[in-house]
Amino acid sequence: MVDWIKALAIAVLLVFVIRTFLFSPFIVDGPSMQPNFYTGERLIVNKILYKVRNPHPGEVVVFHVPEQGRDFIKRVIAVGGDTIRVDGDDVYVNDQKIEEPYLKKAIQEAHDRGELYNNGANPNYPNAEHSETTVPKGYIFAMGDHRNNSQDSRDLGFISDKELVGRADIIFWPLNKLSFIKHY
Repeated sequence: MVDWIKALAIAVLLVFVIRTFLFSPFIVDGPSMQPNFYTGERLIVNKILYKVRNPHPGEVVVFHVPEQGRDFIKRVIAVGGDTIRVDGDDVYVNDQKIEEPYLKKAIQEAHDRGELYNNGANPNYPNAEHSETTVPKGYIFAMGDHRNNSQDSRDLGFISDKELVGRADIIFWPLNKLSFIKHY
């Protein structure tokens, strides 16, 4: 009986340490990362990575939004020191148009409908332009993959490195989507 209690205590301690310091689950809530992530998908977030190094453009990150009391998932577009500009469906970092292969099909479908993907048909969410600005050191500029339906750095502002939970690395639910997340 004592061995069983000791084993259970060790297991609980390990779960606490792993979940608190190394990895944690995250449930996607909302359409802001479609077509790459959907509501209800469960991810494993690597919490230790950004203690060792800074985030890189193209990585999918989870971060706290203190004003809303919840966590968001978005893609890093630019990091501290980078200059960012959004012009229609084109995103420029340091005056270079960035390639976004994870959005290529969605952008083409919007163009086939005669729409901008970055703004779509939603007149109340005018994100087709974001004037040139420089990301301060210690911050990132992040955007949702579903650009016309994403509350992101275009209206939240820059995201402090201190608010980063970690990098989303694995989709573990539903099981038919079990995979490592591609970071471009």
